[in-house]
Amino acid sequence: MLDFTEYTKIFISLFAIIDPFGIIPIIIAFTADMTAQKRERVGRIASLAVLFILLAALLLGEAILEFFGISIHSFRTAGGILLLLMSINMLIGDKAHPATDDLDSDATPSIAIVPLSTPLLAGPGAISTVILHAHRGDTVGHYGAMALVLVLLSLIVWITFLIAPWVSRRLGKIGSNIVTRMMGLLLAAIAVEFIAGGLRGLFPALG
Repeated sequence: MLDFTEYTKIFISLFAIIDPFGIIPIIIAFTADMTAQKRERVGRIASLAVLFILLAALLLGEAILEFFGISIHSFRTAGGILLLLMSINMLIGDKAHPATDDLDSDATPSIAIVPLSTPLLAGPGAISTVILHAHRGDTVGHYGAMALVLVLLSLIVWITFLIAPWVSRRLGKIGSNIVTRMMGLLLAAIAVEFIAGGLRGLFPALG
């Protein structure tokens, strides 16, 4: 088991990679047409999904990727393509986000899983970081401390979703629409970085 300072460093590094406060405008863009009840549900599902995904990476991540013959670079590239498609919809679609009031109860939470939970929050960077740090120890205490770090991160994600409506109200409808278009462009840039990083990993000659 590592010392407390090392786990603090792991927490800080994962927080920087996940960057929950940095995607508040994107959360606003995807939940602007939702009722307060649906927004709260999306936030709850997203935080739990982030926790589940990173816990799975902690305990089974490398084994799962090896079982399916998937590299982290392939995962990064696929996530980037998915984000790129969604960013195009945000930029030029009839609506920048789906009309969630018209979706059934099963379709609405899907937004919480993709793209909010993954690949935006629990993306390839966070997953690979968790897998890397998981191999730094093999005791129950080490995995318990890592799990505690992930629980704290998921709580921060949940808090982010709680404060997003407050930020949205301050922006107003016109401000939210402007932010949505800007975030669509930003999301496209993030997607390109995901794809480029994945391709460099898959084809080192491109680097």
